[in-house]
Amino acid sequence: MDTDALAALLRRLEEAGVDSVGLLGSTGTYAYLTRAERRRAIEAAAECVGGRVPLIVGVGALRTDDAQDLARDAQAAGADGLLLAPVSYTPLTDEEVFQHFAAVAGASGLPLCIYNNPSTTHFTFSDELVARLAKVPGIVAVKNPGPAPTEAKAKVDALRALLPADFAVGFSGDWYSAEAVLAGGVAWYSVIGGLLPQPSLALMRAAQAGDVAEVQRLNAAFEPLWNLFKQHGSLRVVYAAANLLGLTEAQPPRPILPLGVAERRRIEMALTALDAR
Repeated sequence: MDTDALAALLRRLEEAGVDSVGLLGSTGTYAYLTRAERRRAIEAAAECVGGRVPLIVGVGALRTDDAQDLARDAQAAGADGLLLAPVSYTPLTDEEVFQHFAAVAGASGLPLCIYNNPSTTHFTFSDELVARLAKVPGIVAVKNPGPAPTEAKAKVDALRALLPADFAVGFSGDWYSAEAVLAGGVAWYSVIGGLLPQPSLALMRAAQAGDVAEVQRLNAAFEPLWNLFKQHGSLRVVYAAANLLGLTEAQPPRPILPLGVAERRRIEMALTALDAR
Protein backbone atom coordinates (compact mmCIF):
# COMPACT_ATOMS: atom_id res chain seq x y z
CA MET A 1 0.00 0.00 0.00
CA ASP A 2 1.67 3.21 -1.23
CA THR A 3 0.26 5.58 1.36
CA ASP A 4 2.37 8.51 0.15
CA ALA A 5 0.83 8.32 -3.33
CA LEU A 6 -2.62 7.89 -1.78
CA ALA A 7 -2.11 11.00 0.34
CA ALA A 8 -1.05 12.99 -2.73
CA LEU A 9 -4.26 12.02 -4.51
CA LEU A 10 -6.36 12.87 -1.46
CA ARG A 11 -4.77 16.29 -1.05
CA ARG A 12 -5.74 17.12 -4.64
CA LEU A 13 -9.33 16.19 -3.88
CA GLU A 14 -9.50 18.21 -0.69
CA GLU A 15 -7.93 21.26 -2.30
CA ALA A 16 -10.45 21.08 -5.14
CA GLY A 17 -13.33 21.12 -2.66
CA VAL A 18 -14.93 17.73 -3.36
CA ASP A 19 -18.06 16.80 -1.43
CA SER A 20 -16.66 13.44 -0.31
CA VAL A 21 -13.95 10.88 -0.98
CA GLY A 22 -14.78 7.36 -2.15
CA LEU A 23 -12.03 4.95 -1.09
CA LEU A 24 -11.67 1.29 -2.11
CA GLY A 25 -14.23 1.33 -4.88
CA SER A 26 -13.75 -0.58 -8.10
CA THR A 27 -11.10 1.82 -9.39
CA GLY A 28 -9.52 1.56 -5.95
CA THR A 29 -9.06 -2.20 -6.65
CA TYR A 30 -10.71 -3.24 -3.37
CA ALA A 31 -11.35 -6.74 -4.68
CA TYR A 32 -7.61 -7.31 -5.14
CA LEU A 33 -6.51 -6.18 -1.67
CA THR A 34 -6.09 -8.10 1.57
CA ARG A 35 -7.95 -7.13 4.71
CA ALA A 36 -4.76 -5.64 6.15
CA GLU A 37 -4.12 -3.60 2.99
CA ARG A 38 -7.63 -2.23 3.06
CA ARG A 39 -7.33 -1.30 6.74
CA ARG A 40 -4.03 0.47 6.08
CA ALA A 41 -5.54 2.43 3.18
CA ILE A 42 -8.45 3.63 5.34
CA GLU A 43 -6.18 4.61 8.20
CA ALA A 44 -3.91 6.57 5.86
CA ALA A 45 -6.86 8.29 4.17
CA ALA A 46 -8.53 9.19 7.46
CA GLU A 47 -5.27 10.61 8.75
CA CYS A 48 -4.82 12.65 5.57
CA VAL A 49 -8.29 14.20 5.34
CA GLY A 50 -8.63 14.51 9.10
CA GLY A 51 -12.42 14.55 9.12
CA ARG A 52 -12.56 17.58 6.82
CA VAL A 53 -14.03 15.57 3.95
CA PRO A 54 -16.43 12.63 4.45
CA LEU A 55 -14.76 9.31 3.69
CA ILE A 56 -16.87 6.54 2.12
CA VAL A 57 -15.21 3.12 2.00
CA GLY A 58 -15.91 0.00 -0.05
CA VAL A 59 -16.33 -3.16 2.03
CA GLY A 60 -17.39 -5.72 -0.57
CA ALA A 61 -16.30 -9.34 -0.06
CA LEU A 62 -17.40 -12.79 -1.18
CA ARG A 63 -18.47 -13.88 2.30
CA THR A 64 -20.90 -12.05 4.56
CA ASP A 65 -18.74 -12.51 7.66
CA ASP A 66 -15.73 -11.07 5.84
CA ALA A 67 -17.75 -8.05 4.70
CA GLN A 68 -18.94 -7.55 8.27
CA ASP A 69 -15.34 -7.61 9.48
CA LEU A 70 -14.39 -5.08 6.81
CA ALA A 71 -17.26 -2.83 7.89
CA ARG A 72 -16.08 -2.92 11.49
CA ASP A 73 -12.50 -2.29 10.36
CA ALA A 74 -13.63 0.72 8.33
CA GLN A 75 -15.46 2.23 11.27
CA ALA A 76 -12.50 1.69 13.60
CA ALA A 77 -10.07 3.17 11.06
CA GLY A 78 -12.02 6.40 10.63
CA ALA A 79 -14.49 5.94 7.75
CA ASP A 80 -17.71 7.95 7.70
CA GLY A 81 -19.76 5.67 5.45
CA LEU A 82 -19.73 2.32 3.66
CA LEU A 83 -20.19 1.22 0.05
CA LEU A 84 -21.18 -2.41 -0.43
CA ALA A 85 -21.35 -4.43 -3.63
CA PRO A 86 -22.74 -8.00 -3.78
CA VAL A 87 -19.44 -9.61 -4.73
CA SER A 88 -19.98 -13.22 -5.72
CA TYR A 89 -18.69 -16.30 -7.51
CA THR A 90 -21.90 -18.29 -7.33
CA PRO A 91 -24.74 -16.12 -8.74
CA LEU A 92 -26.84 -14.68 -5.92
CA THR A 93 -30.60 -14.55 -5.51
CA ASP A 94 -32.46 -11.43 -4.41
CA GLU A 95 -33.05 -12.93 -0.97
CA GLU A 96 -29.37 -13.79 -0.55
CA VAL A 97 -28.39 -10.24 -1.45
CA PHE A 98 -31.00 -8.81 0.92
CA GLN A 99 -29.78 -10.92 3.84
CA HIS A 100 -26.15 -10.11 3.02
CA PHE A 101 -26.79 -6.36 3.02
CA ALA A 102 -28.91 -6.46 6.17
CA ALA A 103 -26.14 -8.35 8.00
CA VAL A 104 -23.39 -5.96 6.91
CA ALA A 105 -25.50 -2.88 7.65
CA GLY A 106 -25.92 -4.14 11.19
CA ALA A 107 -22.23 -4.81 11.73
CA SER A 108 -21.22 -1.19 12.31
CA GLY A 109 -22.76 2.14 13.16
CA LEU A 110 -21.94 3.64 9.76
CA PRO A 111 -24.46 4.50 7.02
CA LEU A 112 -24.30 2.17 4.04
CA CYS A 113 -24.74 2.78 0.31
CA ILE A 114 -25.91 -0.01 -2.02
CA TYR A 115 -23.39 -0.47 -4.83
CA ASN A 116 -25.31 -1.65 -7.89
CA ASN A 117 -22.56 -2.54 -10.37
CA PRO A 118 -23.83 -5.30 -12.68
CA SER A 119 -20.82 -5.10 -15.03
CA THR A 120 -18.50 -6.44 -12.31
CA THR A 121 -20.78 -8.34 -9.91
CA HIS A 122 -23.22 -9.74 -12.53
CA PHE A 123 -26.07 -8.96 -10.16
CA THR A 124 -28.65 -6.26 -10.93
CA PHE A 125 -30.71 -4.61 -8.20
CA SER A 126 -34.33 -4.17 -9.15
CA ASP A 127 -36.11 -1.03 -7.96
CA GLU A 128 -38.18 -3.26 -5.71
CA LEU A 129 -35.10 -4.75 -4.04
CA VAL A 130 -33.63 -1.29 -3.48
CA ALA A 131 -36.94 -0.21 -1.93
CA ARG A 132 -36.95 -3.23 0.36
CA LEU A 133 -33.35 -2.56 1.43
CA ALA A 134 -34.18 1.11 2.05
CA LYS A 135 -36.27 -0.08 5.01
CA VAL A 136 -33.22 -1.69 6.67
CA PRO A 137 -31.77 0.55 9.39
CA GLY A 138 -28.47 2.05 8.26
CA ILE A 139 -28.99 1.61 4.50
CA VAL A 140 -29.39 5.17 3.25
CA ALA A 141 -28.32 5.41 -0.41
CA VAL A 142 -27.86 3.63 -3.71
CA LYS A 143 -25.18 3.96 -6.36
CA ASN A 144 -26.82 2.91 -9.64
CA PRO A 145 -25.34 2.70 -13.14
CA GLY A 146 -26.20 5.85 -15.04
CA PRO A 147 -29.08 5.19 -17.46
CA ALA A 148 -29.06 6.39 -21.06
CA PRO A 149 -29.97 10.10 -21.13
CA THR A 150 -33.25 9.45 -22.96
CA GLU A 151 -34.33 7.11 -20.14
CA ALA A 152 -32.85 8.94 -17.15
CA LYS A 153 -35.84 11.03 -16.03
CA ALA A 154 -38.29 8.13 -16.18
CA LYS A 155 -35.93 5.75 -14.37
CA VAL A 156 -35.06 8.23 -11.63
CA ASP A 157 -38.71 9.14 -11.08
CA ALA A 158 -39.79 5.48 -10.96
CA LEU A 159 -37.18 4.62 -8.33
CA ARG A 160 -37.76 7.77 -6.28
CA ALA A 161 -41.47 6.93 -6.07
CA LEU A 162 -40.62 3.76 -4.14
CA LEU A 163 -38.14 5.30 -1.70
CA PRO A 164 -38.20 7.49 1.40
CA ALA A 165 -37.61 11.17 0.63
CA ASP A 166 -34.25 11.18 2.44
CA PHE A 167 -32.88 8.11 0.63
CA ALA A 168 -30.07 9.28 -1.67
CA VAL A 169 -30.13 8.14 -5.30
CA GLY A 170 -26.74 8.53 -6.98
CA PHE A 171 -25.09 7.29 -10.13
CA SER A 172 -21.86 5.94 -11.59
CA GLY A 173 -20.78 5.28 -15.15
CA ASP A 174 -19.08 8.60 -15.75
CA TRP A 175 -20.34 9.20 -19.29
CA TYR A 176 -24.01 9.16 -18.20
CA SER A 177 -23.83 10.44 -14.63
CA ALA A 178 -24.24 14.16 -15.32
CA GLU A 179 -27.46 13.54 -17.24
CA ALA A 180 -28.68 11.34 -14.38
CA VAL A 181 -28.07 14.19 -11.92
CA LEU A 182 -29.90 16.56 -14.27
CA ALA A 183 -32.78 14.07 -14.13
CA GLY A 184 -32.96 14.18 -10.33
CA GLY A 185 -30.03 12.16 -8.98
CA VAL A 186 -28.18 13.67 -6.01
CA ALA A 187 -24.70 12.19 -6.35
CA TRP A 188 -22.08 11.29 -8.94
CA TYR A 189 -19.85 8.44 -7.75
CA SER A 190 -17.09 9.40 -10.12
CA VAL A 191 -14.16 7.43 -11.49
CA ILE A 192 -12.35 10.33 -13.14
CA GLY A 193 -13.06 12.65 -10.22
CA GLY A 194 -10.39 10.84 -8.26
CA LEU A 195 -7.74 12.06 -10.71
CA LEU A 196 -9.28 15.20 -12.18
CA PRO A 197 -11.36 16.74 -9.41
CA GLN A 198 -11.61 20.27 -10.81
CA PRO A 199 -13.16 19.56 -14.23
CA SER A 200 -15.25 16.80 -12.67
CA LEU A 201 -16.60 19.20 -10.06
CA ALA A 202 -17.41 21.72 -12.78
CA LEU A 203 -19.47 19.06 -14.57
CA MET A 204 -21.24 18.03 -11.36
CA ARG A 205 -22.02 21.62 -10.34
CA ALA A 206 -23.47 22.33 -13.79
CA ALA A 207 -25.71 19.28 -13.48
CA GLN A 208 -26.79 20.25 -9.97
CA ALA A 209 -27.66 23.73 -11.25
CA GLY A 210 -29.74 22.27 -14.08
CA ASP A 211 -27.51 23.93 -16.68
CA VAL A 212 -28.09 21.61 -19.63
CA ALA A 213 -25.96 23.60 -22.08
CA GLU A 214 -22.97 23.64 -19.73
CA VAL A 215 -23.33 19.93 -19.01
CA GLN A 216 -23.28 19.23 -22.73
CA ARG A 217 -20.26 21.47 -23.26
CA LEU A 218 -18.24 19.90 -20.47
CA ASN A 219 -19.30 16.37 -21.37
CA ALA A 220 -18.01 16.99 -24.89
CA ALA A 221 -14.60 17.83 -23.45
CA PHE A 222 -14.65 14.57 -21.48
CA GLU A 223 -15.83 12.49 -24.45
CA PRO A 224 -12.35 11.23 -25.49
CA LEU A 225 -11.89 9.84 -21.97
CA TRP A 226 -15.38 8.35 -21.90
CA ASN A 227 -14.61 6.55 -25.17
CA LEU A 228 -11.40 5.15 -23.69
CA PHE A 229 -13.30 4.00 -20.59
CA LYS A 230 -15.82 2.16 -22.74
CA GLN A 231 -13.15 0.55 -24.89
CA HIS A 232 -10.56 -0.47 -22.29
CA GLY A 233 -12.32 -0.28 -18.93
CA SER A 234 -11.94 2.70 -16.64
CA LEU A 235 -9.53 0.89 -14.29
CA ARG A 236 -6.85 0.44 -16.96
CA VAL A 237 -7.30 3.98 -18.27
CA VAL A 238 -7.09 5.57 -14.82
CA TYR A 239 -3.87 3.76 -13.94
CA ALA A 240 -2.29 4.97 -17.16
CA ALA A 241 -3.63 8.50 -16.64
CA ALA A 242 -2.23 8.61 -13.10
CA ASN A 243 1.16 7.61 -14.49
CA LEU A 244 1.01 10.24 -17.23
CA LEU A 245 0.08 12.93 -14.71
CA GLY A 246 3.09 11.98 -12.58
CA LEU A 247 0.92 11.10 -9.59
CA THR A 248 2.14 7.53 -9.18
CA GLU A 249 4.15 4.88 -10.97
CA ALA A 250 1.83 2.12 -9.76
CA GLN A 251 0.57 -0.45 -12.25
CA PRO A 252 -2.71 -2.39 -12.19
CA PRO A 253 -2.80 -5.54 -10.05
CA ARG A 254 -2.07 -8.65 -12.10
CA PRO A 255 -3.56 -10.31 -14.05
CA ILE A 256 -4.67 -6.88 -15.37
CA LEU A 257 -2.00 -5.56 -17.73
CA PRO A 258 -1.02 -1.93 -18.34
CA LEU A 259 -2.20 -0.31 -21.55
CA GLY A 260 0.21 -0.04 -24.47
CA VAL A 261 1.94 2.94 -26.03
CA ALA A 262 -0.81 3.75 -28.54
CA GLU A 263 -3.53 3.76 -25.88
CA ARG A 264 -1.41 5.84 -23.54
CA ARG A 265 -0.94 8.40 -26.29
CA ARG A 266 -4.71 8.66 -26.69
CA ILE A 267 -5.06 9.11 -22.94
CA GLU A 268 -2.43 11.83 -22.95
CA MET A 269 -4.29 13.69 -25.69
CA ALA A 270 -7.55 13.38 -23.77
CA LEU A 271 -5.93 14.76 -20.63
CA THR A 272 -4.40 17.64 -22.55
CA ALA A 273 -7.82 18.53 -23.91
CA LEU A 274 -9.07 18.83 -20.34
CA ASP A 275 -6.02 20.82 -19.18
CA ALA A 276 -5.46 18.06 -16.64
CA ARG A 277 -1.82 18.89 -16.12
